[in-house]
Amino acid sequence: MGAVLVGMSILSLTAALTWRGEHTSLIISIVMSIIAGLCTYSTLPKLRDSFIKANLSGRDLLKVSKTLLPETMGLPTAIIYLITLFLFMPFPFINWFEGAHVVHEDDPHFGTFPYNKLGEILSAMLAIQSMILLGFADDVLDVRWRYKVWFPAIAGIPLMIFYYTNKGATYVVMPIQLRPYLGELVDLGPLYYVYMGMLIIFCTHSINILAGINGIEAGQALVIGFSVIVNDLLYVFNNPDRHSVEAHLFSLYFVLPFVGVTSALLWHNWFPATLFVGDTFCYFSGMTLAVVGILGHFSKTLLLFFIPQIFNFVYSCPQLFRLLECPRHRMPRLDPDTGLLKCSTVRPNDKKPMGTLGNIALKILRALGLLKVFEYDKDGKIIECNNLTLLNLVLAYFGPMSERNTTIAILCRVLHMYQWPYFPIVDILYALDLTMQTLLTISERKAVPT
Repeated sequence: MGAVLVGMSILSLTAALTWRGEHTSLIISIVMSIIAGLCTYSTLPKLRDSFIKANLSGRDLLKVSKTLLPETMGLPTAIIYLITLFLFMPFPFINWFEGAHVVHEDDPHFGTFPYNKLGEILSAMLAIQSMILLGFADDVLDVRWRYKVWFPAIAGIPLMIFYYTNKGATYVVMPIQLRPYLGELVDLGPLYYVYMGMLIIFCTHSINILAGINGIEAGQALVIGFSVIVNDLLYVFNNPDRHSVEAHLFSLYFVLPFVGVTSALLWHNWFPATLFVGDTFCYFSGMTLAVVGILGHFSKTLLLFFIPQIFNFVYSCPQLFRLLECPRHRMPRLDPDTGLLKCSTVRPNDKKPMGTLGNIALKILRALGLLKVFEYDKDGKIIECNNLTLLNLVLAYFGPMSERNTTIAILCRVLHMYQWPYFPIVDILYALDLTMQTLLTISERKAVPT
């Protein structure tokens, strides 16, 4: 790996000296991201035995064989990502280095070294590093939810301190429909920092909640990463505002290598997985996306890319807040006779009677068609229903599916739930998704013995 990273720095420096254009650093970032992905792809299998010997491993419970696989493989993925950022860090500032053999743009903005931009990069990297460390601690120590829910806010402190000292904007742009009543801009003041903390907590934990089957954690992170890249490129190449372009270039510098290493991780985590990503990757990916949304000044747009995760979180709230019984593992169940996954269930009144709020929540979900009830008692009370996650909801209504096809179905729905305004092709993807889902369901039900 060392030789690859040294070669990465030499190749990138050559690119800087060869391509002397407005977006030289962006080209270098793309090159380094590709190399980082290849490095991740080749490195992860070599660490398999080392992680298993260190007891960083787990059984694949959704396979008949219950294969032992290395876990926490998000850690080496995150390390390669950080090394890539370390090597890339000088290139956005190469025009300010004395003696650099690069054509100096005739621009007055290049007269003073942009210490604020350097501070942004360093604070972002410190926040991501802190989250990786806390995520690894969770993988090793299995920290309780009541404690680890605050990990992202702690890791985000360096980011928020820099944002405050750099006099970051605390206003938000109102939607067009609300502007006649609230105005175009609303200054939140100190509440903006509360909003940033909540955004960081949500982004890191939302990916961790929508998990449990091969490829789903890395897959959803990759889809969001690609969405951010498309959004950034639209601003970089179609926006005359220099400050906006710089903000989205900053985002690209962090997201491009993230997509590179995540693609390689997904290759190994795809069904049948040869490794598990662990909580380290979920925290690392969530923090990275939160960082680019905050410092790239498009946090509201970022939340649009998290719509499926927002739905999954809201849907899971009755169990997350213990309004009804919440098993430790809510992932789907494997039918050993067919090899297909089916939704896992919960019996809300088994251990103790469900409270009033729990009953109200289940009635609302049932009225909205978001609850699959498998058993009632003689008084019409719910005895057994599906666990409240997006994975179980899909399996409850579409029937048993293989693990691979379940991941594909979820990710395709992730794509069309974004409703990107830039792409009319979303409607075509949605139609193809429905067609594919129908074919998958028919083929798999034929395979089930009667």
